[in-house]
Amino acid sequence: MDSPGYNCFVDRDKMDASIQDLGPKELNCTELPELKQLARQGYWAQSHALRGKVYQRLIRDIPCRTVTPDASVYSDIVGKIVGKHSSSSLPLPEFVDNTQVPTYCLNTRGEGAVRKILLCIANQFPDISFCPALPAVVALLLHYSIDEAECFEKACRILACNDPSKKLIDQSFLAFESSCMTFGDLVNKYCQAAHKLMVAVSEDVLQVYSDWQRWLFGELPLNYFARVFDVFLVEGYKVLYRVALAILKFFHKVRAGQPLESDNVKQDIRIFVKDIAKTVSPEKLLEKAFAIRLFSRKEIQLLQMANEKALKQKGITVKQKRQFVHLAVHAENFRSEIVSVKEMRDIWSWIPERFALCQPLLLFSSLQHGYSLTRFYFQCEGHEPTLLLIKTTQKEVCGAYLSTDWSERNKFGGKLSFFGTGECFVFRLQPEVQRYEWVVIKHPELTRPASFKAPEAAAAPSLLSHSVSSDPADRLSPFLAARHFNLPSKTESMFMAGGNDCLIIGGGGGQALYIDGDLNRGRTGHCDTFNNQPLCSENFLISAVEAWGFQDPDTQ
Repeated sequence: MDSPGYNCFVDRDKMDASIQDLGPKELNCTELPELKQLARQGYWAQSHALRGKVYQRLIRDIPCRTVTPDASVYSDIVGKIVGKHSSSSLPLPEFVDNTQVPTYCLNTRGEGAVRKILLCIANQFPDISFCPALPAVVALLLHYSIDEAECFEKACRILACNDPSKKLIDQSFLAFESSCMTFGDLVNKYCQAAHKLMVAVSEDVLQVYSDWQRWLFGELPLNYFARVFDVFLVEGYKVLYRVALAILKFFHKVRAGQPLESDNVKQDIRIFVKDIAKTVSPEKLLEKAFAIRLFSRKEIQLLQMANEKALKQKGITVKQKRQFVHLAVHAENFRSEIVSVKEMRDIWSWIPERFALCQPLLLFSSLQHGYSLTRFYFQCEGHEPTLLLIKTTQKEVCGAYLSTDWSERNKFGGKLSFFGTGECFVFRLQPEVQRYEWVVIKHPELTRPASFKAPEAAAAPSLLSHSVSSDPADRLSPFLAARHFNLPSKTESMFMAGGNDCLIIGGGGGQALYIDGDLNRGRTGHCDTFNNQPLCSENFLISAVEAWGFQDPDTQ
């Protein structure tokens, strides 16, 4: 243990018991693709000295603000800030949100050093308002720093990154909360079985997903977190989403069909992550993480922007007591002729997180407003998105989540034309539950991501026949917007269309839903857009139609 990577901050007995310094001593790679591959393979994971050198190099190369605190700054300020306090009794900065400092095999001196460094960071970064991941980062970096000052400098460079394309650590509650919502969106798309379990056992799913960063920055054992951090420094924030999704997949695989250890699934996941070595190795965890086919970093960045925008519109920008708004379909004030409270909660669990913050608002009911498509449009216009529910005379129930205001249909001069985005989906509830999403989500091999255009160029013709906002945040869920993809034909982007005589959801080779102008008859079949099975009897008579909007709970 003579490696400079481990020093007086580490409990050597704990480290000696589990780690041997057997890896390579040098890294000559300079090209990013090779560096990514080596990081994922754990090339420097078995060498304390080499990992320390690699961290030094990767952090040194982070593009930072012109004035970024360095080791000399720490030496100048630490005495003034710490004063005569004992390191172990130092308070943590408010922005870490009462997060426990992970021990990570640190000795008492090391744990105190983390507190000193965090307080000095708070002094130098007054703009940081919420950063619960930071104690874990500092505790890990202490392993690969010769002293506190060097660790401080490394942490500062990570925080001061000014490359907008290389997000590293959330530093405000708004950024943190929107990351949680983005993680919820990704779980909903890529871990549907786990998401279904979370909905079944949790009153507030967003509260469960708000813990996702804690799984990584605190609960993961040191050797797992270090492997994740290796790749994170090379590839950035997207890696964190991947690993957290992989953790949830493994949790679901182990716990599916078993009773939870407590009545608190949030706590059960934390316990699972702490004991993850019983289930999966670091190699298998990363292998699973990178087997998940996500879309581009740019598209996830735009999704995060959309969630931030939704939070700002609701005034949620600072930490506050969380209200149970997620999936909040309350029995006492919810009335539908088509679905039960439980069925509506199931539907609510499928919608994007930024709208799951809202309450369901009945816009149209055929039993109240009559069986008229004209009246349907009148009641729904001005609301985006909307939820369509249909009950047949055979008591079958199906519907669609529709991302775009129905008023868009008026832009085509009376011609029946498709509009909407890839967030649209169709579903059936009775006799059995099944959801069908945009075909590109399940089969991204059908296309390849189109190169991202600057807002000025975004108005170029696209496969969707509606105008494109110049504000990237208005693109809502960007990795589900058809204009970002080179699709082989228009049939994969036929989301929704409406005329005076009919309403259509899904197209290409058939329609997922067709409803006539009298809201009396309909038909359903396979369509290319959603690659769905018929949602009910292929030709059906309508018993009831409802359209629901999404109401901000603060406006009720």
